[in-house]
Amino acid sequence: MHSSLTPYLALVDIANRAKAQAQGLPARQEVKPYWTGIGFSLLGHRFVAAMEDVVELLEVPQYTFIPGVQPWVRGVANVRGRLLPLFDMAVFFGGHLNSPRQRRRVLVLERDKVYAGLIVDELHGMQHLALEYGKMPPSDLTEPFAPMVSGQFQLQQGRWLVFDLQALLSDFQFADAAAH
Repeated sequence: MHSSLTPYLALVDIANRAKAQAQGLPARQEVKPYWTGIGFSLLGHRFVAAMEDVVELLEVPQYTFIPGVQPWVRGVANVRGRLLPLFDMAVFFGGHLNSPRQRRRVLVLERDKVYAGLIVDELHGMQHLALEYGKMPPSDLTEPFAPMVSGQFQLQQGRWLVFDLQALLSDFQFADAAAH
């Protein structure tokens, strides 16, 4: 820099040199819309449930057996002073839980007057699934849980079935937990 430059010209010179050495902005990337859900396994399938339907995730707590109920009703647990009915989802759909007890988890639902814990084989945490990969209803499901599946995401590593917890809660058989 020359000492004969005025302060203004010195600043212009510094700005020009900075621009010449500056890196360009990163390329503009297209933002893809995602659907976020809680991933879990049940009966050998991977599912996702809508984030807004699950209020809490728990390890399977100690529970008290309730006589006179369906075999898929495990019992009731005291969770922070509230009684949480626990339902074995594998038994409800005619199967059995496949994972070791320490891997099983409870999806806690709370909507209107329903407060329930659904026991599943395993949790896979939050899943951010690009809408470009699906949420279309699967046409090949014949399993007993098919009426509770509202869509699927088909990815390279397999598919995620969208489990509709509201459909489960409005299912007559699920609501009728008393043994006959």
